[in-house]
Amino acid sequence: MLLALVFGIFLVLIGVTASALVAVASDHISRTTVAATVSRDRDLIEFFVDGNLRASDLSAAGPTRQRANELRRQMETLASDDGITAIALRNRQGEIVVAGGPEVGELPIAGDDPQVVVALGGELLAELTSGSDSVVDALEEQLPIMSDGEVLGVVSLRRDASELLAGLDAARRDVMIVTLAAALILAAILYFVFRAAQARLTRQQTQLVEATRRDALTGMLNHGAVVGLLADAVDEGRGKGRLITVALVDVDNFRLFNDTHGHEAGDDVLVLVAGLVSDLEMAGAYAARYGPDEFILVYPDSPLADVQRRARTLQESMREVALRFRTSDEELPVSVSVGIAAFPEHAASVTDLLSEASVALAEAKASGGDSVIVASRDDREKVTAGSFDVLQGLVIAVDTKDRYTKRHSEDVARYAVFLARQLGLDDEMLDMIHLCGLLHDIGKIGIPDALLRKPGKLTANEFRVFQQHVALGEAIVRDVPRVDLVRSGIKHHHERWDGKGYLEGLEGEGIPVIGRLLAVADAFSAMTTTRPYRKALSIAEALKRLGDAAGTQLQEELVTCFITGIETSADAPLPGDKATGLWRLTRQVA
Repeated sequence: MLLALVFGIFLVLIGVTASALVAVASDHISRTTVAATVSRDRDLIEFFVDGNLRASDLSAAGPTRQRANELRRQMETLASDDGITAIALRNRQGEIVVAGGPEVGELPIAGDDPQVVVALGGELLAELTSGSDSVVDALEEQLPIMSDGEVLGVVSLRRDASELLAGLDAARRDVMIVTLAAALILAAILYFVFRAAQARLTRQQTQLVEATRRDALTGMLNHGAVVGLLADAVDEGRGKGRLITVALVDVDNFRLFNDTHGHEAGDDVLVLVAGLVSDLEMAGAYAARYGPDEFILVYPDSPLADVQRRARTLQESMREVALRFRTSDEELPVSVSVGIAAFPEHAASVTDLLSEASVALAEAKASGGDSVIVASRDDREKVTAGSFDVLQGLVIAVDTKDRYTKRHSEDVARYAVFLARQLGLDDEMLDMIHLCGLLHDIGKIGIPDALLRKPGKLTANEFRVFQQHVALGEAIVRDVPRVDLVRSGIKHHHERWDGKGYLEGLEGEGIPVIGRLLAVADAFSAMTTTRPYRKALSIAEALKRLGDAAGTQLQEELVTCFITGIETSADAPLPGDKATGLWRLTRQVA
């Protein structure tokens, strides 16, 4: 659209410029050509007058018949040799004394014609005239005959203008051709410049979007990207009997290795393992970095035995690898442990599937490492508390990724529960609100560290990527039983009362209550916590700004209730006060 707009403006400018150039060039060439023609005719007439004309020829009596015929023959000869179609000799009264040429009838007859009168005043005149069809076809000239500053008479000329006009048309055509040629060249340059710029912008945007899905060190899919893909695969496979198998791969004793030999050595190990894990990918399967020293392989439509075989192949490949670093004179072995689980055999949801694989991985590591364990096949019932244990693990994962997000989530949970109590909500609702507060930013595990910790304002593209954490958070918890209210809070806590929030742009009471309530707690926590791009505000300043946001970003009634409670309640939670209003994450929802 931008290219089309620029091209449209460009074409208009070229059209205006070309028209102006043609008009200016035509006028200039016309004036120059007419001036040159008139100058030549004036010299010609002066030569004629000096060599042939007598004073008696312009007297009141005029020339004799014989003399008139002689002058006429001389003028017709002059006209035939120089392209003049009509010529007339006038006395000082403007009356024609003698005339000749095929178009003499086109000349002014009366002596009081305005052009003749002006010429009798001593001024030379030249004018392009039109015929009956309004087409310029002749150049008419009035040339005064002067002697000692006195006008003795006038010579009227009419010249065929076709040759002159042909020259003008050729000049116009040449100007237009040159202008259009330049326009075409500029248009081509502009097109290629825009296309190159658009290709570069598209490439950069693709790289930025892809960077949000990739781990910076290994280049593999990151945690958030693989969880989203796995959730989609489980949704697609549910009800179709499709088998989806996951394998969690953990580097044995990585922390000890990292601490002993340094982070650079640790990164080398991770890159090595990542390459070997990626070698196990197949059509339809994908590998990703799942944690600091963990990787995940997802295999749709692959039986457990096949995945076990691939895991053992990975272990055998690891046994053939030995690393040597400056801090050690020995070649160091690297091994991995693998936990495997399958949907729907071991779990009915994404969170349970990952939980089962994590349990199997823990068993593999507990057995001494360098082993492969498949999840248990018993059909024991998964209780709600167990599901919450999985969510608690996800919160811990957030803490590992970004301590600010963990602390912020705890504060939001405290503030949200406090506000809910001020509103008189029941205990079951308080449980849900507290849980939602702890998990409202769980989707940030899929956001690149460069965005979460950027010490400055995010760009428009970066902010669009950041906004996706609410959708990712909802996707992570969507299969946990009986937490629809929590999902709603996670998804909608960044909607605004005035409809300018994200992701869905809901407005007013169209925003779920839990989303509106969390928005107040989230805003207060964000302002009273030191962040990478600014220090924490004082409580007084934060409450003032919270009040300023009432009715636009936040619901006014909830803001008023929260501010009143903070200012007047003895048990009001304050920044850093984690003892007030704490609720346990593992508290079961009835």
